[in-house]
Amino acid sequence: MKKLLCLVLCVVLSACFAMGAMADASEAAVAAASMSYDELVAAAQGEGHVNSLGMPDEWANWVALWEYITETYGITHVDTDMSSAEELAKFENEKDNATGDIGDIGLAMTSVAVEKDLLLPFKTSYWDSIPDWAKQEDGLWIEAYTCTTAFMIDKNNLKGRLVPTSWKELKEGGYKVCIGDVLKAAQAYNGVLACAVAMGGDEGDMEPALAYFAELAQAGLLNVNNPMVANLEKGEIDVAIVWDFNALGYRDAIDTDRFEVVIPSDGAVQSGYASIINKYAKHPFAAMLAREIMLSDLGQNFLAEGYARPIRDVALSDIAKAKQLPAEMYVNTYKIQDFKVWEATVAELADLWQDEVAAFIK
Repeated sequence: MKKLLCLVLCVVLSACFAMGAMADASEAAVAAASMSYDELVAAAQGEGHVNSLGMPDEWANWVALWEYITETYGITHVDTDMSSAEELAKFENEKDNATGDIGDIGLAMTSVAVEKDLLLPFKTSYWDSIPDWAKQEDGLWIEAYTCTTAFMIDKNNLKGRLVPTSWKELKEGGYKVCIGDVLKAAQAYNGVLACAVAMGGDEGDMEPALAYFAELAQAGLLNVNNPMVANLEKGEIDVAIVWDFNALGYRDAIDTDRFEVVIPSDGAVQSGYASIINKYAKHPFAAMLAREIMLSDLGQNFLAEGYARPIRDVALSDIAKAKQLPAEMYVNTYKIQDFKVWEATVAELADLWQDEVAAFIK
C-alpha cells in the first residue's frame, strides 16, 4: 500500500508540474533524490514527454536511448539540434516557457551553466561509479562519455598522397581541411586546441594553432562549415577534424572503405560531453529518467554502439566493442590540465579566430 501511495503521489506531482503549478523544477529534483527507479518512471510517465537540445539521433547513437524510452515507457521525445552555447542561451532565455528539458554540452561550457544557475541537480543511482573528474559535486552535470580529436580522411581525394597521421603531415600535404564552426561548436574549438598542442601550445596558448589555420585559410584550404554526412559524401572535404565517434559514424554511414579514421599522433584532445537538465524544465522527471538510463549499463552500451567511449567501466557488447578504434591510437592523447584557463581561452577564441583566421578564408 505504501508503495502504491508513493507512485500515486509521483504522478500527482508530475501533473502539477505540467500545469505550471510550481514555479520551477527544483522541487522535482528534491523529490527525485529519494525516489526508487519505479517511482521515477511513474513520475516521468505522468509528464509523458521530454524535449532534448543538441542530442540528435545520429550523435553518439542517442536514437537508441530515445527509442528505448518511448518503446519501454511510452514517453515521447523531440530533439532540437544546436551547439553547446546555443543550448545554454535557450535555457537562459526561456525561463518562463522552457522548450528544452535536457541537453548535452561540451565540458568547457559547464562552468558557464553553473555560474548562470541554469541547471537542475540529479546524481542518478550510478553516481559512485562515475569518476570524480567527470561530474559536478552536486550533480548539476555529469559527463556521460568521452571523445577524442580525429582525422576523417576521404581516400578518394588523396591522389597519390599518404594518409595523414599527424598535424605536421596534414599541413605539408596540401589537403582541404574542414574544422567546423569554431565560434560555437565544442568539437571545433577542441580541434583547434589539438592543433595547438601539436604545434607546442596548450589550453592557454592557442597562437600556434591560429597561425596554422591562418596558413590553410590563405591557401584556400580551410572549410569552416560543420562537417556532416551530406558534404562529406559529396567529396568536398579531404580531411575533416571531428570527434572520433562522429568520424566513425559518418564513415560507416557513407562508405566504410572510402574513409579512414585516425587519431593524430602529435596532438589529439580527449574531452567529453556533459548531461545537463534545465532548471526550468517542463518535464523534469522525464529528463532525470533519461539521465538515469544513459548512465546505466544499457545506456552506456547505447553510446558505445554509437562509437563513443562510456564514462563508466561497464561490460561492452560485441557490437559496441567492434565500434571502437584500437586502444593504441589513444596513447598520446592530451587531457586538459587547467579547465579555468581553458574556459577563459574559449571565451576569447571567437574574437581571436575572427581576427587571425576567418579574415583570410577564401
